[in-house]
Amino acid sequence: MSTPANRDRTLSREVTATQIPSGDKQVLASGTKLMLHQTLGGSFTVQSDFGLFRIDAKDGDAIGEQVSQDTSTDHATLADGSPDPEAIWDQLRKVFDPEIPVNIVDLGLVYTMDIVELPENTGFGIQVAMTLTAPGCGMGPAIAEDAKSKILLVPGVTTAEVRITWDPAWNQSMISEEGKMKLGLI
Repeated sequence: MSTPANRDRTLSREVTATQIPSGDKQVLASGTKLMLHQTLGGSFTVQSDFGLFRIDAKDGDAIGEQVSQDTSTDHATLADGSPDPEAIWDQLRKVFDPEIPVNIVDLGLVYTMDIVELPENTGFGIQVAMTLTAPGCGMGPAIAEDAKSKILLVPGVTTAEVRITWDPAWNQSMISEEGKMKLGLI
């Protein structure tokens, strides 16, 4: 579900949310009136009288929402025990900028994804280089952590590192055709 039909919500309990776009943590009090903007990638973007916030899936119950706790992937490891690259890309497609209803892959924010065999047969690490739509976005660490946690769910992945880079600078031409359609750009 991307945009719920009934968007008005009232917090049933106190929640620590991430302010958008600063990325600062803020406690929202029980009884706070909210408008639910999007429910993508397992988190919720809400608006209150004092700003826009991202609420994590674990706190969805406080706004009357539930997120499937199914963390499995449909992919197995490859014959050599390494993770299936498509499984990693599938997980990255579950990560969303809280202000934009398009995943980070289709937005063109993911520049590279490398699978690295770790020393002494200790498994496989994933290294991702990504950017954001704007350098001043404080949500970068939250988006990177979301990507990392989803990558770690892939069978065969031992470690994950998501690095934010500004070179090259992102622009709208990097958005996939599917992303452009979702945003109404074509």
